[in-house]
Amino acid sequence: MDVKPKPHRTSHPELTGLSAPEVRQVLRANAYFGHTAGLCTGRLQCNLVILPAADGVDFQRFCQENPVFCPLIAASAPGETGFADLGADIDLRSDLPLYFVYRPGQAVERVQDIKALWRDDFMAFAVGCSFTFENALMRAGVEMRHVTEDVTVPMYRSNIATTPVGRFGGPAVVSMRPIPKERADDVRRICQAFPHAHGAPVHIGDPAEIGITDITSPDWGAAVTIKDGEVPAFWGCGVTTQVALSNAAPEIAITHAPGAMLITDADEAMPTGFAAP
Repeated sequence: MDVKPKPHRTSHPELTGLSAPEVRQVLRANAYFGHTAGLCTGRLQCNLVILPAADGVDFQRFCQENPVFCPLIAASAPGETGFADLGADIDLRSDLPLYFVYRPGQAVERVQDIKALWRDDFMAFAVGCSFTFENALMRAGVEMRHVTEDVTVPMYRSNIATTPVGRFGGPAVVSMRPIPKERADDVRRICQAFPHAHGAPVHIGDPAEIGITDITSPDWGAAVTIKDGEVPAFWGCGVTTQVALSNAAPEIAITHAPGAMLITDADEAMPTGFAAP
């Protein structure tokens, strides 16, 4: 894969405390291309998928059929470069840290903006992100290890099958966060309030039960420390959409880079128009 990020001029700590519009201005200037976990407390973060409109109907249905892994927050009309309900000044062509470009079905390029690739027939889809519930967990005293260790959350291809729609389908992806074993019920209860951000964990405990053979080797992101007394907790993950895109192999598709999300102006609580599964 061709990797062409511009020089890293802004660090994650320098973005901490900035508002969502301020962070997007930094991203629009191509000054940061890292993960967005822990940024803009209280603001909704989203996965992003951009497709030709000819593929958009089936992809939207795929999300609707798989709401735990692909909770659909918003869908644009063809050619629209923002989501009006999620922020007045969002430019989907430049306001994410890093994009993956798929041709067809294979990630062939990483870029910091997609203005040169934009087409009038593109539809964009915002899919809920687990970063959204992390603030609530941290307020409850549950450490987010990937935030502490400043890495992209570990993500794994599981043996959980999604419901296919047309050419879109394949195994679900899960993200993992270690949690104290005695806090498992607390974590479930807190996350149930965020169905638009994958909701409660889909599995807590033995990774092998969901097809993960080596928890120290995530498929995306970076491994994190699991301490004594902790168990791995797994949530649905929006990178499931990228697996589905690889299987469907549309002529072109563009997504966020895993961990590098769209930060919106919307409140992290249930967004307007979201239909809970």
